[in-house]
Amino acid sequence: MKRLLPLLVLVLCLTGCRTATPPLDYRALVRAADRLGVDIGPKDHHALYLEAAQWIGTPYRSGGQSRKGTDCSGFVRQVYKKVYDIDLPRSTTEQVKEGKRVRRRKLREGDLVFFHGSKRRRANHVGIYLKEGKFVHASTSRGVMVSRLDEDYWDEHWLRGRRIN
Repeated sequence: MKRLLPLLVLVLCLTGCRTATPPLDYRALVRAADRLGVDIGPKDHHALYLEAAQWIGTPYRSGGQSRKGTDCSGFVRQVYKKVYDIDLPRSTTEQVKEGKRVRRRKLREGDLVFFHGSKRRRANHVGIYLKEGKFVHASTSRGVMVSRLDEDYWDEHWLRGRRIN
């Protein structure tokens, strides 16, 4: 009995300290990886990829921020609220002021990526960096989609990255 008691106490302590994390839904991750066109690894932020994948195909709607229709800053705001519990400002011009600046080659998943559309080089478009040079955003022509930073248009209109965490 003397040998069993310390073992029993150890087992009770260890089971009491376990965190209640929900089990991974591997099928959902596979579907998300397919929709986003990225490989999702065990160390990736699964909630980001699962949430972003649910928005793919959402039509563009100026001023919108729901799955019925969204613009770029509305999409980013909703994803950040759901995934990170961070309440970002509503507009791209305000979002570009948040967090700290990050160089393009130092981007990490979840960083915001900003683009300009004119000679004035002011932020007029925002997306969320995923990985492997890809980001998710709400395009005016195709709705929520994944694009590559090295595509000619995005490369030419790159403005900056921002890390919010």
